[in-house]
Amino acid sequence: MPQGSVSRRLSRCYTIEDLRTACRRRLPQGPFDYIDGGADEEVTLARNRSAFAEYAFRPHSLADISRIALSTELLGQSIKLPVILSPCGWGRLVDRQGEISAARAAHLSGTLSVLSSVSNSSMEEVADATDGPLWYQIYIWRDRGVVKDLIARARASGYRALCLTVDMAVVGRRERDLKSGIAMMPASPTLRTKLDVACHPRWAWTTFGPPKLRFAATMAKYAPGDPADNDSVAEYVNNQLELSLDWRYLDWMLAEWNGPFAIKGVLRSEDALRAVDAGVSAIFVSNHGGRQLDHLPATIQVLPEIAKAVQGRAEILLDGGIRRGTDVVKALALGARACAIGRPYLYGLAAGGVQGAVRALDILRDEIARALTLLGCPSVRELSEEHVLSIRNP
Repeated sequence: MPQGSVSRRLSRCYTIEDLRTACRRRLPQGPFDYIDGGADEEVTLARNRSAFAEYAFRPHSLADISRIALSTELLGQSIKLPVILSPCGWGRLVDRQGEISAARAAHLSGTLSVLSSVSNSSMEEVADATDGPLWYQIYIWRDRGVVKDLIARARASGYRALCLTVDMAVVGRRERDLKSGIAMMPASPTLRTKLDVACHPRWAWTTFGPPKLRFAATMAKYAPGDPADNDSVAEYVNNQLELSLDWRYLDWMLAEWNGPFAIKGVLRSEDALRAVDAGVSAIFVSNHGGRQLDHLPATIQVLPEIAKAVQGRAEILLDGGIRRGTDVVKALALGARACAIGRPYLYGLAAGGVQGAVRALDILRDEIARALTLLGCPSVRELSEEHVLSIRNP
């Protein structure tokens, strides 16, 4: 599509919700539901958003806000915006280059991207496509030989941190996906889904045209049989998810990586403290975007207690529900160093590729800067609990 038409479309997107609307128009219902939906009744998904309203701002008057600073530092890496891109698999569903486009958008926006281990592009392909900083996300796989090789590959490719996701021993029941069948492996789309895809020929060509769609490009190397067979790779990946979780596994992985290390999926202060004691550098306060266990607390609701328990011994990131710059500002005031977004940049990718993801980050950047100005706080690093007030109902 001509860049001019993409730019015009994006110029009419003033909020993340506008990008979501553009995404919905461009994708068939099944792929849209895959990125937009959550588990079961989607209570956690909705709670992640609504809980931000439980905090109000307390601005300072007559403060010098002639200069507003949005930059911060995350695991030794300076970033221009306190927002990073969360690991999201199946990027090809929204953009032809998926995770490569996301990494490029992060670099153009002065921030970093975390690559999912079930991405459609391999870790080497993404690293080769951008000079921006990258982290690599990994699950708790059964085969430690595979994990050792993944770690070696990430190190050789220049990934600056390893991020272990701990809330996916099994895949959550995402009922929108069950109804469409398009995002399941093996895919089993319904007749209605097939007709919907047929009405979106541009998307179908982008997703299923050459080069061949690969379910988990990085993991395909290890699956028995043909690495181009998505069904066999998916079965291998699903069988690799480890149910016998143990903190000793974390100790082993920390020693194997021997570098900046994040853990993603923490919702309890005692778990955060145990991770810090083990040597974890950063903690994602995350409920997997409401896509795993339903009826969990919103991440913003448990952020303050985790931040107070950790007391600066590890960097805290909030993941889940971010749709506004004001959400980011509240999270930083309550103890987060930065926030991680998933759906907002996926909406942007669907709406306009790299430009669209950059637009999502620019929207958040402008909203953060405006909120800081009106709060009378000149820097994201100066945000604290004094800038927010809990207004939760008893």
